[in-house]
Amino acid sequence: MAMYIVYFLVLMLLPLYAQRKVMKTYRRYSEVRSTSGMTGAEVARTILDNNGLSNVRVVRTEGVLSDHYDPTSKTVALSADNYDYASVAGTAVAAHECGHAIQHKEAYAFLTLRSKLVPAANISSNVSWIFIMIGMFSTAMHQLMLVGIVLLAVGVLFQIVTLPVEFDASRRAMHQVVDLGIIRNEEEPHARKVLSAAALTYVAAAATAVMELLRLLLIYTGMGNNNDD
Repeated sequence: MAMYIVYFLVLMLLPLYAQRKVMKTYRRYSEVRSTSGMTGAEVARTILDNNGLSNVRVVRTEGVLSDHYDPTSKTVALSADNYDYASVAGTAVAAHECGHAIQHKEAYAFLTLRSKLVPAANISSNVSWIFIMIGMFSTAMHQLMLVGIVLLAVGVLFQIVTLPVEFDASRRAMHQVVDLGIIRNEEEPHARKVLSAAALTYVAAAATAVMELLRLLLIYTGMGNNNDD
Protein backbone atom coordinates (compact mmCIF):
# COMPACT_ATOMS: atom_id res chain seq x y z
CA MET A 1 0.00 0.00 0.00
CA ALA A 2 2.80 2.41 0.90
CA MET A 3 4.43 1.79 -2.48
CA TYR A 4 1.19 2.68 -4.28
CA ILE A 5 0.85 5.87 -2.25
CA VAL A 6 4.40 6.90 -3.20
CA TYR A 7 3.70 5.98 -6.82
CA PHE A 8 0.58 8.11 -7.05
CA LEU A 9 2.28 11.00 -5.29
CA VAL A 10 5.11 10.93 -7.83
CA LEU A 11 2.59 10.59 -10.65
CA MET A 12 0.77 13.71 -9.48
CA LEU A 13 3.63 15.82 -8.17
CA LEU A 14 6.16 15.39 -10.99
CA PRO A 15 3.98 17.03 -13.68
CA LEU A 16 2.90 19.73 -11.22
CA TYR A 17 6.51 20.51 -10.35
CA ALA A 18 7.46 20.67 -14.03
CA GLN A 19 4.55 22.98 -14.82
CA ARG A 20 5.34 25.24 -11.86
CA LYS A 21 9.01 25.35 -12.87
CA VAL A 22 8.30 26.34 -16.46
CA MET A 23 5.76 29.02 -15.50
CA LYS A 24 8.06 30.51 -12.84
CA THR A 25 11.04 30.61 -15.22
CA TYR A 26 8.98 31.91 -18.11
CA ARG A 27 7.42 34.73 -16.06
CA ARG A 28 10.79 35.72 -14.65
CA TYR A 29 12.47 36.09 -18.03
CA SER A 30 9.39 37.54 -19.70
CA GLU A 31 10.13 40.59 -17.60
CA VAL A 32 13.73 40.79 -18.80
CA ARG A 33 13.90 42.85 -21.98
CA SER A 34 16.16 41.42 -24.65
CA THR A 35 19.08 43.63 -25.61
CA SER A 36 18.27 43.17 -29.29
CA GLY A 37 14.90 44.86 -28.80
CA MET A 38 13.38 42.33 -31.19
CA THR A 39 9.89 41.00 -30.52
CA GLY A 40 9.30 37.26 -30.69
CA ALA A 41 7.68 37.74 -34.09
CA GLU A 42 10.76 39.56 -35.37
CA VAL A 43 13.06 36.90 -33.93
CA ALA A 44 11.07 34.16 -35.62
CA ARG A 45 10.98 35.97 -38.94
CA THR A 46 14.73 36.59 -38.83
CA ILE A 47 15.57 32.95 -38.08
CA LEU A 48 13.17 31.59 -40.67
CA ASP A 49 14.37 33.91 -43.43
CA ASN A 50 18.01 33.13 -42.66
CA ASN A 51 17.26 29.42 -43.04
CA GLY A 52 15.45 29.65 -46.36
CA LEU A 53 12.02 29.37 -44.76
CA SER A 54 10.37 32.54 -46.02
CA ASN A 55 7.34 30.40 -46.89
CA VAL A 56 6.70 29.73 -43.18
CA ARG A 57 4.26 32.22 -41.66
CA VAL A 58 4.56 33.72 -38.18
CA VAL A 59 1.19 34.36 -36.52
CA ARG A 60 -0.20 35.38 -33.15
CA THR A 61 -2.22 32.80 -31.19
CA GLU A 62 -4.36 32.95 -28.07
CA GLY A 63 -3.35 31.65 -24.64
CA VAL A 64 -0.23 31.57 -22.49
CA LEU A 65 2.65 29.39 -23.70
CA SER A 66 0.43 28.13 -26.50
CA ASP A 67 3.35 28.60 -28.89
CA HIS A 68 3.80 25.85 -31.48
CA TYR A 69 4.88 25.00 -35.00
CA ASP A 70 2.26 23.52 -37.33
CA PRO A 71 3.97 21.49 -40.08
CA THR A 72 0.74 21.03 -42.06
CA SER A 73 0.22 24.77 -42.59
CA LYS A 74 3.91 25.69 -42.16
CA THR A 75 3.09 28.19 -39.43
CA VAL A 76 4.96 29.32 -36.34
CA ALA A 77 2.29 30.40 -33.87
CA LEU A 78 3.38 32.56 -30.94
CA SER A 79 1.31 33.52 -27.91
CA ALA A 80 0.52 37.25 -27.71
CA ASP A 81 3.18 38.20 -25.15
CA ASN A 82 5.91 36.41 -27.06
CA TYR A 83 4.71 37.71 -30.42
CA ASP A 84 4.39 41.37 -29.44
CA TYR A 85 7.12 42.02 -26.86
CA ALA A 86 10.89 41.93 -26.71
CA SER A 87 11.92 39.65 -23.86
CA VAL A 88 14.52 36.96 -23.25
CA ALA A 89 11.75 34.40 -22.71
CA GLY A 90 9.95 35.40 -25.90
CA THR A 91 13.19 35.20 -27.86
CA ALA A 92 13.92 31.69 -26.56
CA VAL A 93 10.40 30.40 -27.21
CA ALA A 94 10.22 31.91 -30.71
CA ALA A 95 13.61 30.44 -31.59
CA HIS A 96 12.55 27.03 -30.26
CA GLU A 97 9.48 26.93 -32.50
CA CYS A 98 11.62 27.95 -35.45
CA GLY A 99 13.87 25.03 -34.50
CA HIS A 100 10.91 22.76 -35.28
CA ALA A 101 10.43 24.48 -38.64
CA ILE A 102 14.10 23.82 -39.47
CA GLN A 103 13.67 20.20 -38.39
CA HIS A 104 10.72 19.93 -40.76
CA LYS A 105 12.70 21.39 -43.64
CA GLU A 106 15.58 18.98 -43.03
CA ALA A 107 13.25 15.97 -42.48
CA TYR A 108 14.66 15.38 -39.02
CA ALA A 109 14.12 11.66 -38.36
CA PHE A 110 12.48 11.89 -34.93
CA LEU A 111 10.13 14.66 -36.06
CA THR A 112 9.09 12.55 -39.05
CA LEU A 113 8.51 9.55 -36.79
CA ARG A 114 6.49 11.62 -34.32
CA SER A 115 4.32 12.98 -37.13
CA LYS A 116 3.60 9.43 -38.31
CA LEU A 117 2.69 8.41 -34.76
CA VAL A 118 0.18 11.23 -34.24
CA PRO A 119 -2.90 9.51 -35.77
CA ALA A 120 -2.23 6.22 -33.97
CA ALA A 121 -1.46 7.99 -30.67
CA ASN A 122 -4.69 10.01 -30.87
CA ILE A 123 -6.79 6.90 -31.46
CA SER A 124 -5.02 4.78 -28.85
CA SER A 125 -5.31 7.44 -26.15
CA ASN A 126 -9.08 7.53 -26.67
CA VAL A 127 -9.77 3.79 -26.64
CA SER A 128 -6.96 2.15 -24.66
CA TRP A 129 -8.55 2.71 -21.26
CA ILE A 130 -11.84 1.18 -22.42
CA PHE A 131 -10.07 -2.14 -23.01
CA ILE A 132 -7.97 -1.78 -19.86
CA MET A 133 -10.99 -1.17 -17.61
CA ILE A 134 -13.01 -4.03 -19.13
CA GLY A 135 -10.07 -6.41 -18.82
CA MET A 136 -9.24 -5.26 -15.30
CA PHE A 137 -12.73 -5.82 -13.89
CA SER A 138 -13.80 -8.86 -15.92
CA THR A 139 -11.88 -12.05 -15.16
CA ALA A 140 -13.34 -13.76 -18.23
CA MET A 141 -12.14 -10.94 -20.49
CA HIS A 142 -8.86 -10.02 -18.82
CA GLN A 143 -6.98 -10.53 -22.11
CA LEU A 144 -8.63 -7.33 -23.33
CA MET A 145 -6.44 -5.54 -20.82
CA LEU A 146 -3.40 -6.56 -22.85
CA VAL A 147 -4.99 -5.02 -25.95
CA GLY A 148 -5.46 -1.79 -23.99
CA ILE A 149 -1.88 -1.88 -22.74
CA VAL A 150 -0.55 -2.31 -26.29
CA LEU A 151 -2.66 0.64 -27.43
CA LEU A 152 -1.45 2.69 -24.47
CA ALA A 153 2.14 1.80 -25.37
CA VAL A 154 1.69 3.64 -28.68
CA GLY A 155 0.96 6.82 -26.74
CA VAL A 156 3.96 6.20 -24.50
CA LEU A 157 6.17 5.73 -27.56
CA PHE A 158 4.90 9.07 -28.85
CA GLN A 159 5.90 10.73 -25.55
CA ILE A 160 9.37 9.17 -25.69
CA VAL A 161 9.95 10.16 -29.33
CA THR A 162 8.91 13.71 -28.44
CA LEU A 163 11.94 14.09 -26.15
CA PRO A 164 14.69 14.14 -28.81
CA VAL A 165 12.46 16.34 -30.99
CA GLU A 166 12.16 18.96 -28.25
CA PHE A 167 15.78 18.80 -27.11
CA ASP A 168 17.03 19.11 -30.69
CA ALA A 169 14.73 22.08 -31.35
CA SER A 170 16.17 23.84 -28.30
CA ARG A 171 19.71 23.06 -29.44
CA ARG A 172 18.94 24.54 -32.84
CA ALA A 173 17.30 27.55 -31.19
CA MET A 174 20.38 28.43 -29.18
CA HIS A 175 22.58 27.95 -32.23
CA GLN A 176 20.43 30.35 -34.24
CA VAL A 177 20.09 33.15 -31.69
CA VAL A 178 23.83 33.09 -30.98
CA ASP A 179 25.01 32.87 -34.59
CA LEU A 180 22.61 35.58 -35.75
CA GLY A 181 23.56 37.88 -32.89
CA ILE A 182 20.02 38.00 -31.56
CA ILE A 183 21.20 37.56 -27.96
CA ARG A 184 24.38 38.58 -26.21
CA ASN A 185 26.69 36.38 -24.15
CA GLU A 186 25.16 37.42 -20.83
CA GLU A 187 21.69 36.46 -22.10
CA GLU A 188 22.64 32.93 -23.13
CA PRO A 189 22.29 31.37 -19.64
CA HIS A 190 18.87 33.00 -19.24
CA ALA A 191 17.63 31.73 -22.58
CA ARG A 192 18.91 28.25 -21.75
CA LYS A 193 17.02 28.30 -18.45
CA VAL A 194 13.78 29.04 -20.28
CA LEU A 195 14.34 26.21 -22.73
CA SER A 196 15.46 23.76 -20.02
CA ALA A 197 12.39 24.49 -17.93
CA ALA A 198 10.14 23.92 -20.94
CA ALA A 199 11.91 20.64 -21.71
CA LEU A 200 11.25 19.46 -18.15
CA THR A 201 7.51 19.30 -18.88
CA TYR A 202 8.15 16.81 -21.69
CA VAL A 203 10.47 14.76 -19.50
CA ALA A 204 7.83 14.66 -16.76
CA ALA A 205 5.12 13.63 -19.23
CA ALA A 206 7.27 10.84 -20.65
CA ALA A 207 8.34 9.62 -17.20
CA THR A 208 4.78 9.45 -15.84
CA ALA A 209 3.58 7.72 -19.03
CA VAL A 210 6.27 5.06 -18.73
CA MET A 211 5.52 4.58 -15.02
CA GLU A 212 1.82 4.10 -15.70
CA LEU A 213 2.54 1.62 -18.48
CA LEU A 214 4.83 -0.42 -16.21
CA ARG A 215 2.22 -0.39 -13.43
CA LEU A 216 -0.45 -1.75 -15.76
CA LEU A 217 1.92 -4.43 -17.04
CA LEU A 218 2.57 -5.53 -13.46
CA ILE A 219 -1.17 -5.66 -12.78
CA TYR A 220 -1.76 -7.69 -15.94
CA THR A 221 1.06 -10.09 -15.07
CA GLY A 222 -0.36 -10.49 -11.57
CA MET A 223 -3.82 -11.26 -12.97
CA GLY A 224 -2.32 -13.91 -15.21
CA ASN A 225 -0.53 -15.56 -12.30
CA ASN A 226 -3.72 -15.58 -10.23
CA ASN A 227 -5.64 -17.21 -13.07
CA ASP A 228 -2.99 -19.88 -13.38
CA ASP A 229 -3.42 -20.65 -9.69
